[in-house]
Amino acid sequence: MDTKRINQFLRDIAANNNRPWFYEHRKEYEACKADFEDGVAKAIARIAEFDPEIAHLTPRDCVYRFYRDTRFSEDKSPYKNHFGAYICAHGKKALRGGYYLHVQPGNAMVSIGSYWLPTNILTACRNEIMGNIDAWRKAVESGQFIRYFGYPNASGRREGEEWPAKGFGLEHLKTCPKGFPRDYEFVDYLRMKDYACWHVVPDAFFEGDGWLDEAVRILKVGKPMMDIINSVVDDYE
Repeated sequence: MDTKRINQFLRDIAANNNRPWFYEHRKEYEACKADFEDGVAKAIARIAEFDPEIAHLTPRDCVYRFYRDTRFSEDKSPYKNHFGAYICAHGKKALRGGYYLHVQPGNAMVSIGSYWLPTNILTACRNEIMGNIDAWRKAVESGQFIRYFGYPNASGRREGEEWPAKGFGLEHLKTCPKGFPRDYEFVDYLRMKDYACWHVVPDAFFEGDGWLDEAVRILKVGKPMMDIINSVVDDYE
């Protein structure tokens, strides 16, 4: 990707988030979008080498709309200030965990896992973790996992803030979830309200094609965690 060009466009749209400006610069948007989609296509091909389930996907299946849904938001800005793609075997709207690429000045990242799981599935995931705690700990307590994603509770982010450099779990309960033992040794894993993890990268990370090797390394480290969660989610989808 030409990240200098893409990031400049994203800075410009952040400073001029209105329809007249966008229509005047629509050709630049189209060029940046096409460049991002080309990068996503290459990422799909590389990820499919270790996760064949996503091999059938195209960029169109994965790239999110640039137009914001403002119906239920106080922020009425019509456009996003980033490009994002969710590479998930069951589609962008699936509960199943997948791989996420995010290009945004100051907040570029590579992410993996499941977000916004309903309460019943979260409960099932917590039971699965307790029932297979050794496999879970092997997946999320390795040196590589901690290097890229950290520990639960080490993250946390408020609306409008920049993302922490790495994180495991976007939100956590303050106490043990109802129905689970409060004195459980690994209760921090049960307090998580999602099982997504991320690694923030420099703005120039996605430049060219060289980033694919490092992105694959990061995503492969997170995959065993995601596989455990997906084994539960798949029973509900």
